[in-house]
Amino acid sequence: MIPLMWGLMCFIGIQASGTLGISPQFGSRQIHSISPSITRESSQVSPRVYQRFANIKSIELSSDEVPSAESFQDVQLGGYTDRGFQQRGSRTGTNNYLTQDRRTTDHGGARLNCRNRPIDLVFIIDSSRSVRPAEFEKAKEFLQDMVDSLEVGPDDTRVGLVNYASTVQIEFLLKTHFDKSALKQALARIVPLSSGTMTGMAIKTAMEKAFTVEAGARSGSTTITKVAIIVTDGRPQDKVEEVSAAARASGIEIYAVGVDRADKMSLRLMASQPLDDHVFYVETYGVIEKLTSKFRETLCGLDLCAQGHDCQHICVSTRDSYSCKCNAGYVLNPDKKTCSLSDACAQGHDCQHICTNNGDSYICTCQVGFVLNADQKTCSRSDPCAQGHDCQHVCINNDDSYICKCHEGYVLNPDKKTCSRSDTCARGNDCQHICVNNDHNDSYTCKCQAGYVLNADGKTCSRSETDACAIGQDCQHICVNNGNSYICKCRVGYVLNMDQKTCSRLDACAQGHDCQHICINNGDSYTCKCREGYVLNEDQKTCSQEVSRKVTQDACMCEAQILFQKNVQSALQELTRKLDELSEKVNLIDGRQEY
Repeated sequence: MIPLMWGLMCFIGIQASGTLGISPQFGSRQIHSISPSITRESSQVSPRVYQRFANIKSIELSSDEVPSAESFQDVQLGGYTDRGFQQRGSRTGTNNYLTQDRRTTDHGGARLNCRNRPIDLVFIIDSSRSVRPAEFEKAKEFLQDMVDSLEVGPDDTRVGLVNYASTVQIEFLLKTHFDKSALKQALARIVPLSSGTMTGMAIKTAMEKAFTVEAGARSGSTTITKVAIIVTDGRPQDKVEEVSAAARASGIEIYAVGVDRADKMSLRLMASQPLDDHVFYVETYGVIEKLTSKFRETLCGLDLCAQGHDCQHICVSTRDSYSCKCNAGYVLNPDKKTCSLSDACAQGHDCQHICTNNGDSYICTCQVGFVLNADQKTCSRSDPCAQGHDCQHVCINNDDSYICKCHEGYVLNPDKKTCSRSDTCARGNDCQHICVNNDHNDSYTCKCQAGYVLNADGKTCSRSETDACAIGQDCQHICVNNGNSYICKCRVGYVLNMDQKTCSRLDACAQGHDCQHICINNGDSYTCKCREGYVLNEDQKTCSQEVSRKVTQDACMCEAQILFQKNVQSALQELTRKLDELSEKVNLIDGRQEY
């Protein structure tokens, strides 16, 4: 009788105070709100809240004593008191509603265990500078309460945590802890990062790194949901709308919990639909742990299959009911309860090529030219080269057959199997001047033409800056440097032949002479002679008419003429000599300029 009266009093108290109240509406939706003070109840209360009222009525007292006014108010407020919030572990008696609610639920008069459906759960926790150390500890206690309310294990719920501020740090992955005690110890060791609020970057990191198969997520399962719970007290410093939409599109169900200064519009942009079930707000971290029961309602459900069902094969519990499924090789009949044997391949298969029925199941096979992979589902082209070939060098798969190729430096013979060494230079080279094959290997070296040297790249050539005549020449007489090359010249008395290298003796008289009468070649030089009736003067070039030896009767006059004539000849010879000297000097100068 006492428990019934106590439950009725709780119900009346809750109706009066509305402590499980819904925050005032903003926009067209609602955000669940919990504050330390007693708030007015909204005029609209969801059926789920009424169900919680019914559950509260069924709470049993820890003794048969009549509850005091203080304990009555504690239960009335669902554990929220005006005197502040007691530390974890200090709630006793009727003050531990949440703890009791975590353990049992009265359903139709029978006490049933609450079993949460297996999920991949990742907490995304804001530890920016605005979260004070004591508040961060409260957030950690909330996470530990959440873990207490879940069934943790490799085949049950897996938990990971992403810590963020201006940077993002994955504290542990879904595959790290499968023991609830170790998981709570890991939560206790987390320290705040203390700067910035990069919520969008944290959601992106969770999507790309925390909810992956490598991190422990069970992505291939259709019955295990990916759930992210974001806890933040501020306004994101980056964009959250697009990255949250991408995360939701990838199959992640997002719950957004705002504390104190949290931007409510950002919470709505991040959370999944319906927002009534996915957006929460509390005024202080001191009451955040009271959300545990709310998440427990969402994440846990009664195992209705255990209470009895009419499924022919398999019963699957959902949140508020159950559904039937069939064993492999069977399909569910229209009555949604019984099963009939089916064509396994016709019901759907994951064979890449060919599905073959095998009793209640099926096996996969591949088309011709393909082999079944280790997953027994997909197919890969068979490797003809691996099956054996007769290529001398390299075997290349070519659809269902193969072709042979040769190593570098070799060419394929007409038999299309064997190889012969090829002319490396003939295959193509990048030498500027001359390519030389290296016989000992399949390569070549570059060389340069005469008058050039090989540059450091081993390919191009530059003109040599050395003495071209000194490094080698084929001139018969004289080699003269000419830039980076040379030219040939001949000694005096010789002329350069057409090959521009050898020399031939020249006709001295033909090259030009200064004989007055007759030029006579004399080796490399010449001599002058006079015509008959003349005599060669002392300059060995000019001629004078021969003087008659006949003596005139006037001896004095003849001697005087002869003397005068000799004086004139002597003067002419001296003048001629000086002209010859001058001419030789001019020729010498011309010769030097020519060289």
